[in-house]
Amino acid sequence: MAKGYLVLEDGSVYLGEAFGAVGKRSGEVVFNTGMTGYQEVLTDPSYCGQIVTMTYPLIGNYGVNNWDFESKHPAVRGFVVKEMCDFPSHWQSNASLDAFLRRYGIIGLQGIDTRALTRKIRTHGTMWGIITTETADIPGLLQEVKTNSGFAGVDLVRQVTTPQAYVLTGGEKRVVLVDFGTKQNIVRTLHQRGCEVVVVPCYYNADQILAYQPDGIVLSNGPGDPKAVSYGIQTVRDLIGTVPIMGICLGHQILALAFGGDTYKLTFGHRGSNHPVKDLETGRVYITSQNHGYVVDEKSLDPAEIWISHRNLNDGTVEGMQHRRLPIFSVQYHPEAAPGPHDSEYLFDKFLTLMDQKVLM
Repeated sequence: MAKGYLVLEDGSVYLGEAFGAVGKRSGEVVFNTGMTGYQEVLTDPSYCGQIVTMTYPLIGNYGVNNWDFESKHPAVRGFVVKEMCDFPSHWQSNASLDAFLRRYGIIGLQGIDTRALTRKIRTHGTMWGIITTETADIPGLLQEVKTNSGFAGVDLVRQVTTPQAYVLTGGEKRVVLVDFGTKQNIVRTLHQRGCEVVVVPCYYNADQILAYQPDGIVLSNGPGDPKAVSYGIQTVRDLIGTVPIMGICLGHQILALAFGGDTYKLTFGHRGSNHPVKDLETGRVYITSQNHGYVVDEKSLDPAEIWISHRNLNDGTVEGMQHRRLPIFSVQYHPEAAPGPHDSEYLFDKFLTLMDQKVLM
């Protein structure tokens, strides 16, 4: 295999073996702690613009298939692993990880000490990086990566939202899903529960959304800084008090901002399928699937209006909130999983119950 390099803004250089596509890409370097689910990770729109490192050492052993896509095409800019499996084995597999990355123009590197890279990110935070197969000009790459300002304040949502509205027909309840970069399993989970799902672009305003006469509205996950999605914040502010609303991940953050709250960036984020979250209403702990770099600032929320419903047991951050009077709630993690445990699908049932009540609390 040809050589490839990962160069970080702090001057760190990692030499590995290139696979997948050739070329040069820059992005925010993050890590994911999942042991499986790499195809869902690669196709999750929330990873738009990022170079993803998998902490589990062997990736690609079950190949890729036609069923585990979370979007039509990946949005990641690079993929880093300790070891890539050259000979995948699974009855559904129809391509190797190497072939998959080549098909979608994603640069991969293997042979890198992903433990050391992950420890650096955990200690110093996510940072900008360049992944390349084109050049060994390390000084030039260092200069290039240090002059990049990153994604702060950049709207990545418009890069991954649906270009036009579409409908999955069937069911008695109509749900409008605002696509800030939705995973397809959110759509599937709602549809499987008997909902007609109308997926609309991120820039639709409240009037356009309410024109569908929805029984409920879901605010999807998505990439980047929630404060950069100012139009979405205003839309959600206009929707509050109309119909039941459920927010997921970025949708949760946008909802908090619409309520007048604030968000901030975590040092290295939560990305993986093994994050413990406590439901404060029941006391039960769930293992959850997560992918986010920003969280809601608990101190910015009005406790007379909003109560914290879920909390991360690793760092104590807000993982869920609920309005005290209105049928509105949200979670920071992914109840639809894909990949990850399905323990939290009960939240979709809760949302359906709110729509059944047909009244605003």
